[in-house]
Amino acid sequence: MYTSAQRDELRRELLALARADARITGGAITGSASMDREDAWSDIDLAFGIRRADELPGVLQDMTEHMYARHGAIERLDVTREPWIYRVFILPSTLQVDLAFAPADAFGARAPTFRLVFGVAQEPRPLGAPIVEELIGYAWLYALHARSSIARNKVWQAEYMISNVRDHVLAIACRRLGLPAVEGRGMDALPADVADPLRDALVRSLEPAELRRALSAAIDALLREIGAHDPTLAGRLHDVLRALVATAHPADARPPGA
Repeated sequence: MYTSAQRDELRRELLALARADARITGGAITGSASMDREDAWSDIDLAFGIRRADELPGVLQDMTEHMYARHGAIERLDVTREPWIYRVFILPSTLQVDLAFAPADAFGARAPTFRLVFGVAQEPRPLGAPIVEELIGYAWLYALHARSSIARNKVWQAEYMISNVRDHVLAIACRRLGLPAVEGRGMDALPADVADPLRDALVRSLEPAELRRALSAAIDALLREIGAHDPTLAGRLHDVLRALVATAHPADARPPGA
């Protein structure tokens, strides 16, 4: 396990390396450190602006070689959000290092968690919060697939779908209450009367009856959140969503008369 001092030292080293590179026009601390909210488990999040788009691959390669040669990186993952590329490293100490790169004309804050350390940045271009209607749509879509997964005896797929219903309900609640709705960042700040009922939507085993129980709890919570957002929509969806639970039986174990 890494220490806070080791993390801070590596952050300073990477910023100094970037500052000395003429191809890099700006560097920023992002994530929790940008708002002085780090704890012992926080990772390193840095963002860099690159003078020209055609220089970005070379900067990325040089930084990558540095992370492997000097710090023994174990593996990396690339996440692309045009024109940004995020390269995420895991080190032997379990420290995660996220390095984000964008051409200079796109380099700037995309969230409040951005603190420029050197160079210049463009005016903030915040990412839009998830649209509530889209979250609701995905939630009922996952509920449909949860029902068919149970009916097909695909128990692991059913668990996956039910969990996605639950997670989308939590995200809808976060949007309603003005909390971050991406990657579960606001979920632990939800009031108990909102979050606690979702405990019943946790799947405790892969038995069909348990999957139906968890799906039922997730759908109950979904209907409550839809009702808080749009009571008319909740009324339209109520019967069809409850019918998903009533028909969520494996093909070889349907109740009599079904």
